[in-house]
Amino acid sequence: MKFFSYVLVLALGIGFCHAQNVLDIGSRRELFVDDYLIGELSGATLKLHEPVKREIVLVHDEPWEGSGSGYHSVFKDGNLYRMYYKAWQHDASSDLANYHPLYCAYAESKDGIHWYKPHLGLHEFKGSTDNNIVFASEEVGGLEVDAGHPAVFKDENPNVPVDERYKAFLVQWKKPNAGLVAFKSPDGIHWSLMASDPVIKDGAFDSQNLAFWDPTINKYRAYWRYFNKLDSGNVSDVVSKSKTMQEFGGFRAIRTAVSDDFVHWENQTNVTYADSPPEELYTNQIKPYHRAPHILMGFPARYVDRGWSTSMRALPELEEREKRAKKSQRYGTAITETLLMTSRDGQLFKRWNEAFLRPGIERPGTWTYGDSYAAWHVVETKSEDAGAPNELSFYVTETYWKGHASSVRRYTLRLDGFVSVNASAAGGELLTKPFTFEGDELTLNFSTSAMGDIYVELTDEKGDPLPGFSMDDCEPIFGDAVERVVYWKNGSDVSALAGKPVRIRFKMHDADLYALKFQ
Repeated sequence: MKFFSYVLVLALGIGFCHAQNVLDIGSRRELFVDDYLIGELSGATLKLHEPVKREIVLVHDEPWEGSGSGYHSVFKDGNLYRMYYKAWQHDASSDLANYHPLYCAYAESKDGIHWYKPHLGLHEFKGSTDNNIVFASEEVGGLEVDAGHPAVFKDENPNVPVDERYKAFLVQWKKPNAGLVAFKSPDGIHWSLMASDPVIKDGAFDSQNLAFWDPTINKYRAYWRYFNKLDSGNVSDVVSKSKTMQEFGGFRAIRTAVSDDFVHWENQTNVTYADSPPEELYTNQIKPYHRAPHILMGFPARYVDRGWSTSMRALPELEEREKRAKKSQRYGTAITETLLMTSRDGQLFKRWNEAFLRPGIERPGTWTYGDSYAAWHVVETKSEDAGAPNELSFYVTETYWKGHASSVRRYTLRLDGFVSVNASAAGGELLTKPFTFEGDELTLNFSTSAMGDIYVELTDEKGDPLPGFSMDDCEPIFGDAVERVVYWKNGSDVSALAGKPVRIRFKMHDADLYALKFQ
């Protein structure tokens, strides 16, 4: 009897572990930005794709703006695109003079490409309210608010009160009550305090500190700049040699917390990474990806102080670089770029160690501290090519701390096009982990060459082909589409397999696979 009980318990335990290993993707769109679905790769690799450089869409050349303008928040709001940003003129090469107080300014667009600055009439600048200033650095309800580190978003909480449809974080620096100050607005233009004290106080905050509603957990998440103490023996060689690491024994990192009401925050913890070394990340730019909101996607700015070298002196505008370095060496020798990182739990991130957006070809105003900062966040815009599907637009700073006006350049990427499973003409295969799904058809976001192709096979948990869904049954897939239905000889209907553990084997030649979705 004891032996029978032991065998029964063992069998139940094995069954439980087995069930735990089967993913449930429902009808979600799944991207290959991490290894969540990856079971086995043979002759194929994960490829990081770089956005395509487009036009300058905005120049911060108003008297209340300037070369220090940045920290952009961008989001689509119905038929309108909204942009909020730090408005500042900062001279980093003379006496670090602040020519005017820091403001948060506002711009709008109907297409995400052509932007304009409305005259809001809210705050006075040199005797006139004829400007687009939406926040000023001033005393508000007893708090001394700095408008130069803004993060503004539309609250997607389905139960949000009417007067809280838009929310923002600004900073108060005054100690001992320094921290993030919460604001609310019914229209994104007129703002009021949500609390009489900063709502988050443990942090460095000298960056774009942000929050948003996360529909996967029905809570607000916050991410902010944190100064992480770490032994130099545990960091990369470049980081250990940085001015920050040498002077302070720590480096720029990211901290997170969650909240039910945007005012009371709990579970504060530092962001960690699956397979990346500690590096200095200045911004984080994390938000749910709108086409797959269960995936949090961030575009942090990597900050690297490379010091003086032959290559550093060969970078653009050496004379200006040397002037900046006289005030602080890192103003001349630090360089920045944008990375890509993703998470499914909000705390552990897959960070691609290669740059997502490099500073690019050397030209005036580039390869400097503050260059290539991505706005928070990516938005969907129409393609320039007639008849083509929408694309993703990124907004990135240029000419930061240069002259009298920083600028914003747009970059584009295909929908879901961050990372692909890539196979050369020689061919490659992907076998997914076991999962269950909901839906009647399988659709792919993919691209092939004219001679390339993708074949799709549905298998059981062991990887054996299911009848009617083998490679030999699959119609060849070729072309370039963001949503193509997969067909086998008997059609596209996969509903008989819904709710049952399956795997997918992709056989590919000269092809990229970006995402899949059952619908």
